[in-house]
Amino acid sequence: MVGRPRGFSLLELLVTLFVIVLVTSMVALNVGSGDRDILLQAAVEEVADSANYALDEAQFSGMNYGMQLRREYQQGQWQVYIEWYEEGPTGWRSPESGKDVFAPMALPEGVEIQLESDGVVQDEEVVQPALDGPQPQVVLYASGETVPGAIDIREADGGELVWRIEWNMLGDFRALRGGLQPEEASW
Repeated sequence: MVGRPRGFSLLELLVTLFVIVLVTSMVALNVGSGDRDILLQAAVEEVADSANYALDEAQFSGMNYGMQLRREYQQGQWQVYIEWYEEGPTGWRSPESGKDVFAPMALPEGVEIQLESDGVVQDEEVVQPALDGPQPQVVLYASGETVPGAIDIREADGGELVWRIEWNMLGDFRALRGGLQPEEASW
């Protein structure tokens, strides 16, 4: 009797993605040795990977996930932080699962960000700390959709675009060096 071919379950794919993100993060930290460009690349790729994982987790768990961008002025310069939340019955809270993937992170110093959502560039206040609790600017819905957008990461001195994280309505997050599309990319 010939058995039915078996594919991978969503849980197996999520665990694989989690392991890849974890290994990539550890390698980036070991190799990074203070080089800001390498640290920035690792951070940007981690954000994109975490967002892709969050969308899969949202569909799997039936809960919305959100990414909050915020800036804080510390020691004479702005520092950019990225935090993840899940939507519970009483509002946004820290994710109960995937603590390593959804750990808060800071981008290396010397960069500024600009958020674009559904073709509209958001004001500076969007990335200020929320006083009344977390207010994610990017929401990944349990339906598998999100509002299309992008995060431009620029040099604080001069404003040169060094990285762009962009995503479409289906939540396909991509990290693009210098905002340039790879030749083989297609949506």
